[in-house]
Amino acid sequence: MTEKRVAFVTGGSRGIGAAIVKRLAKDGLHVVAVARQLDKLQEVVAAVTQLEGSAEAVTCDVADSKALAAAIEQAAERHGRLDVLVNNAGITRDGLILRMDDEDFDVVIATNLKSAFVAIRSAARPMMRSKSGRIINISSVSGVAGNPGQANYAASKAGMIGLSKSVARELAGKGITSNVVAPGFITTDMTIGLNEKLKEAVKGAIPLRRFGEADEVAAAVSFFASEAAAYVTGQVLCVDGGMVM
Repeated sequence: MTEKRVAFVTGGSRGIGAAIVKRLAKDGLHVVAVARQLDKLQEVVAAVTQLEGSAEAVTCDVADSKALAAAIEQAAERHGRLDVLVNNAGITRDGLILRMDDEDFDVVIATNLKSAFVAIRSAARPMMRSKSGRIINISSVSGVAGNPGQANYAASKAGMIGLSKSVARELAGKGITSNVVAPGFITTDMTIGLNEKLKEAVKGAIPLRRFGEADEVAAAVSFFASEAAAYVTGQVLCVDGGMVM
């Protein structure tokens, strides 16, 4: 059995996910980092190891429910415990509602929302056995306030909030908390590609007048995963510079 607390983080190969993996490892957890791209995952794990942290790479398409459930079950069995689950994996297929086809809606729901449901159902079992656990779902301000051109994405992220609150009520008696981090505009590969005019327009809608950093989202996850958050469950923390307050 692994002595360190064990975290399972989906979408851990880049951006916010990579920052979460590094932060939880820095906090002293052993992190099972999950994504589809092994090479990117290995870079994140190597960075953790360089800083004397503990992490491993597991390749998995979270939209494949059977593969995701198996990956979680195997991680819990391999380490003899599972303490923290972070559902971070997500995709976008943006488009106006009148032009959005069924496939674009379904694939976003499957990757962003159904995967979180499958992961929670699988992780809950080892957590219940130890009567302790932290479930942290990475939603979005789009799921809190909606966003034009993102009906599928906003629906998936709003669904994560409802899922998290339901799970918080169901599992509280087992010592398991369930919370949500909802990032706003964060500097990642996705936002770097925006043109400067759009970036300035977005910043104008943010009271703090800047994009957030992935490390700032990871800090919120770190809090929810810690003992300091033992009495916090069913909550949504927006890391958005005040955008949707």
